[in-house]
Amino acid sequence: MEERGLSLWIYVGVLALMLMGALQRVLPLHLSSWPALVARLWASALMEWLGAFWTAALLIFSLALGLAWWLRSARVSGVALLAPEGRAVCITGCDSGFGKASAKRLDALGFKVFATVMDLSGEGAMELRSACSSRLSLLQVDITRPEQVQQMLLAIKTELGLKGLWGLVNNAGVCVNFGDAELSLMSTYRRCMEVNFFGSLSVTKTLLPLLRRSRGRIVTVSSPAGDQPFPCLAAYGASKAALNLLTNTLRHELEPWGVQVSTILPSSYRTGQSGNELYWGRQQDHLLLNLGPALLEEYGQDYLAETRELFQEHARNAAEDLSPVVNAIVQALLSPQPRVRYYAGPGVGFMYFLSSYLPYSVSDTFLQKLFVKKKLMPQALRRHPGLGLQAGVNNNNNNNNNNNNNNNEEKSEQ
Repeated sequence: MEERGLSLWIYVGVLALMLMGALQRVLPLHLSSWPALVARLWASALMEWLGAFWTAALLIFSLALGLAWWLRSARVSGVALLAPEGRAVCITGCDSGFGKASAKRLDALGFKVFATVMDLSGEGAMELRSACSSRLSLLQVDITRPEQVQQMLLAIKTELGLKGLWGLVNNAGVCVNFGDAELSLMSTYRRCMEVNFFGSLSVTKTLLPLLRRSRGRIVTVSSPAGDQPFPCLAAYGASKAALNLLTNTLRHELEPWGVQVSTILPSSYRTGQSGNELYWGRQQDHLLLNLGPALLEEYGQDYLAETRELFQEHARNAAEDLSPVVNAIVQALLSPQPRVRYYAGPGVGFMYFLSSYLPYSVSDTFLQKLFVKKKLMPQALRRHPGLGLQAGVNNNNNNNNNNNNNNNEEKSEQ
């Protein structure tokens, strides 16, 4: 009995440590990060004892999760936000979507807002002019053009004088096209990187002296696609992955300056061009014109058409209420202790939990069911079902041959 009691206490301790690591991802509390090796040891111990104490485990997990949610709610509601009056913030990409909605909200709260748009005479700019106060300043900025970014800096410095800039919201971004990584054009990869990564980097570096002066905030609207391997989003996801790493690095480097850095990770929302079927039709036509005939033959036009239809169906079902993302931006700008990451929208925290603590087979299945539910195989695999397996065998043989050749070359050199 004593051994069984001791085992139970060991199990409870291991489970508690596992829960702390899991809740760090689901509810981004300010806990220290856990090394991967220790996390694997916890998982091994958990699996060993789970069979004998699964009832207790379920009870403890439920109680801990409920307590964590209660503590999170109390923490959010009990901490007073900083006063927005007298603070200036710059938001990029305000023609539509999160940028436009955030500019409206922050202006209403009393911020001095610098909102960048691509077109000063566009619908988004006109809506901001009519909806916001005289404090709002609209700036025409293409963040991929350094001269326009410098003009933005001069305009902000002219209005603020010696006063620093409190916040930068890196929101501008683009998804040029969607599709398998092999089918995506190099121009698609370059355009995504140019806007989502290099453009945001350019704006951040340019405004950092003003942000350091005020010990302000950097808030980057990124995407879970930068951390999770969403099918058909390789170009977009790669650019967001680079942005996520940059943002995390800045978080460490700017801590001595008092500048706090946060990342917003939204779930699926209908923003920008996501619901514009005419736009995606033109992008698909451009892809078909520039795709090599051999590759098009192997995948098939019906395979590409299904991908487009699934993407548009996903966009039609995306949420229209942008308030979870806007609320997260407000919290990141005004919270005395902003979080490192904000999971904005349903399912995002759960998705990160799956990817961090469950096998790849589970998280991969979740992503495939969540985004594009492909039914068609590439045309070449439909014609020759064993082709994929045979290609894998051939590749292994080629690798073995290459290794043998390399070994022979090394021996000859010796």
